[in-house]
Amino acid sequence: MTDPRRYAPATVRNRDAIAAVLREVLPMSGLVLEVASGTGEHCAWFAGLFPALEWQPSDPDGQALASITAWCEGLPNVRPPIALDAAGEWPVERADAVLCINMVHISPWAATLGLLAGATRLLPAGAPLYLYGPYRRADVPTAPSNEAFDQSLRMRNPEWGLRDLEEVTRVAEQAGFTFERLVEMPANNLSVVYRRR
Repeated sequence: MTDPRRYAPATVRNRDAIAAVLREVLPMSGLVLEVASGTGEHCAWFAGLFPALEWQPSDPDGQALASITAWCEGLPNVRPPIALDAAGEWPVERADAVLCINMVHISPWAATLGLLAGATRLLPAGAPLYLYGPYRRADVPTAPSNEAFDQSLRMRNPEWGLRDLEEVTRVAEQAGFTFERLVEMPANNLSVVYRRR
């Protein structure tokens, strides 16, 4: 049988740096919804590091759901992955934290708007929304590697590309979030944390 697990090389490079931020951000217990779980490698890794939390992976892609299932097999604190399109209906009623890694730039802007709206509906006051990925920032030069990455994304799909962090924050605040912190990460990426008001 063919192994359904997919591999994203960046996961091994960034998972420990992301986990260091999550240790300061996530609640001690509760349900963490990961939006756009992709291969499932992050969810499997974090579930092992944070066993007191219950993890709900999700993705709109069927092959990704199969990969997530394979990566998370046997992990007692991971729920079966669900089909979730950030810009569509969310088959989840509540969560204590929402995590979204490397989706905002590899999806239409409507997906980011849907992410913020969905997280607003699910999260109680004070709960975190964690975003990770490359962003443009006012008054901060964009790294040449990120400029090239942005161009390649837009060639693949004109609706994709690096987002302006100030614009994401503006929309997040309109949706009911407060900006909490920004953490510089390896390879010119950022961890961005918002809290539900």
